[in-house]
Order: sequence, then C-alpha cells, then structure tokens
Amino acid sequence: MAQKTVETSPETHVTLLGLGAMGTALARAWLAAGHPLTVWNRTAARAEPLATEGAVVAATVGEAVAAGRLVVVCLLDDDSVEQALEGVELAGKDLVDLVTSTPGQARTRAAWAEARGARYLDGGIMAVPPMIGVPAAGAYVFYSGSAAVFEEHREALGVPAGARYVGADAGYAALHDVALLSAMYGMFAGVAHAFALVRGEAVAPGDLAPLLRDWLTAMAGSVERTAAQLESGDLTTGVVSNLAMQVAGRGTLLRTAEEQGVSVELLAPYFRLMEHRLALGSGAEDLTGVVDLLRR
Repeated sequence: MAQKTVETSPETHVTLLGLGAMGTALARAWLAAGHPLTVWNRTAARAEPLATEGAVVAATVGEAVAAGRLVVVCLLDDDSVEQALEGVELAGKDLVDLVTSTPGQARTRAAWAEARGARYLDGGIMAVPPMIGVPAAGAYVFYSGSAAVFEEHREALGVPAGARYVGADAGYAALHDVALLSAMYGMFAGVAHAFALVRGEAVAPGDLAPLLRDWLTAMAGSVERTAAQLESGDLTTGVVSNLAMQVAGRGTLLRTAEEQGVSVELLAPYFRLMEHRLALGSGAEDLTGVVDLLRR
C-alpha cells in the first residue's frame, strides 16, 4: 500500500494574537498571500469572520502559540502582552511584538522573552489599517531586535507592509516609530494653527488646504539639512534664514494670532526655544540648535 503524502504549504505559518482593526487587517493580508494562519482574540467573536476566510481559530493563547514557530502579537499595549502570554510556553518561538510601546518597554520585553527561551523582534507599524496589504499605500513596519529572526521571516513579515530593520537594539523600532509620530503631531499642530487663523474669514479651508500641502512639502526638504548639521556640528553652513532673523520675525506671527483671536499655545513653546538659543549667541545659526536645548 502506497504511503500517503501530506501536502504542506511553502508559505510560513503565522500565529497572530489580537484581532482589533490592525490585527484583522494583518490577518487578511497573510491569508490573501497564502500563509497558513492561526489566530486568537480575547473576544472570540471577532475571529469568526476570519475562520470563514481560512484562518484556524485557537481557543486559547497556548493553543495558538503551539501551532507554529512565528508568533506575532498585536494587542492593546505592553501590559496586555504579558497578561496574554503569562504561563504560555515560549521556548523555541520567534516572538514578533507589534504593540505600540516605548523603547524602554521594548527592551524590557525583549529580555523577558529571551529569558523564556524565545527569540524577539519588536515592531513599529507606520500605517493605519486600510493601508495594510495594499503595496501602493506605502505602509511599512520598523523592526529591531534579533537580526536572525528578521532575516528568517523577512518574506512573511513583508506581506502586510514593507519591512525595515533598524538595528539589534530592540528599542530602536519604537524609537523610530515615536520620532516620526512626534514630527507628525508637530506638523498637525502647525496645520491646526494655520486653519484657526483663517477661521471666520472669507477664506475657504478648501482653498487654503492645497497651499498648506505644497508649502509643507517644500519645507520638508530642510530635514536633510538639519541632519547634516547635527552630524557635522556646523550649524551655520547652508543657512538661508538665520536664527536672529527668524526670532525677529516671530512678532508678526504672534501679533497676527492676537488680531485673529487665536491662541499662540501651539507656537509659543517653539519660539521660546528659539529665543533661548539666540541668547546663547547663536544668531548666525539655523534653527537646528533647538534640538540640543530639548535634551535634558
């Protein structure tokens, strides 16, 4: 009697813990790419639609983790990771943590995982759920920690979004993630102030929007100059509008806000840093010097 052969998928099996909006988007991307997928979620009903799409739904975290080597976690926060995996056997597993955390939390979680026999990779997702699994959307994930885990699972990790490895320090994915998000919120603050200035005037927000977009896009080129100045230590090369000039000009921005009845609470802290830097005798510099004033 001929021996029965078992067909196996060439794609990496993925275990996914957590099926919120992001977790569900990740799950569907892996399923669409043909990856065998085992899922677990604290609220079991959220897993039911994925079962009809081909996922295996585990009744417990332990069952899900036991299903394969690659275990991806997409839960609410760092505390949720520890709670979900308490008492679960992790020896021999490759744990990829996509929970938004601080660099310190990621480093602590890496040591925690390694003490339990698992290899660890931390991730910072630079996307919202609708971008996942859509290559043209430009989504990507920062990864840091075990280079061996990243290389071994690079293909699977790159299915939902681009995969960018940023170093062996497990905290670096979170550090890059938060650095970019912090810059984003600074931009949002400036945009909010700009719209507040024209609010109540005969200036349609829709007319201002493309002007703001194009201006911010043009100003984004200063990022490379700032980086070059920080690396060289020369803050005066390539300066177009020096610090002294910009501090002198801040008064117009503040008076305009006052005339328009707009709070300066989003701008004032940055202006104070500029003034402080100027007081140190750095008038010929670019604005780059405020970076070191922020360091405590």
